[in-house]
Amino acid sequence: MTQDEVIEMARQAGKHQWPFDFEFLERFAKLVEEKATEKANARANASWTLMCEKMVAFEREACAKVCDELSDKHTWEGCYAAECAGAIRARGEA
Repeated sequence: MTQDEVIEMARQAGKHQWPFDFEFLERFAKLVEEKATEKANARANASWTLMCEKMVAFEREACAKVCDELSDKHTWEGCYAAECAGAIRARGEA
């Protein structure tokens, strides 16, 4: 953050007296910036985690559907496919 940005924020916050205590304002601005970054990162991490969980659930269900299709066939492979579909779906509930 530049010194001009810090001064402008101070003015917006109601600090109109001169001279400005630049060291204090810069330390304060750095703390505000760090806190804002921390919060933004926490929101991004939460969004990323949720998106990943949804993608995994979607892929898990897609795999289970492939097994469902196999279980509809009366072949040797179809005998175990229904069990596999159930096991795949159960992983999402664990």
